[in-house]
Amino acid sequence: MIVCSCNVLSDHDVRSAVDGATDLPPRSPNQVYGCLGCSAQCGRCARTIRKIMTEALGACAKGCCEGCPHSAAHTHAHATKPVPDMSPLPVDMAAVAP
Repeated sequence: MIVCSCNVLSDHDVRSAVDGATDLPPRSPNQVYGCLGCSAQCGRCARTIRKIMTEALGACAKGCCEGCPHSAAHTHAHATKPVPDMSPLPVDMAAVAP
């Protein structure tokens, strides 16, 4: 079914862009357009594209599960960053005093 008449995109094109992403899958209709080499024109298809993305992502939309084609990228994107050491630095009071 044609989803976007301006760019002649089908629901299959949108699903392919979401499922075929090698890194993180697109998370917005604008990113889907970019994956497909075009851009939004009138914008009437954005809601439909969002709905197709939600259906295509399935478990990914709720949090990747084991076996999901995007699980490695999803885990990588949400990996926790190390917390920096916030302990105070020692101050040499002799160097500070007049």
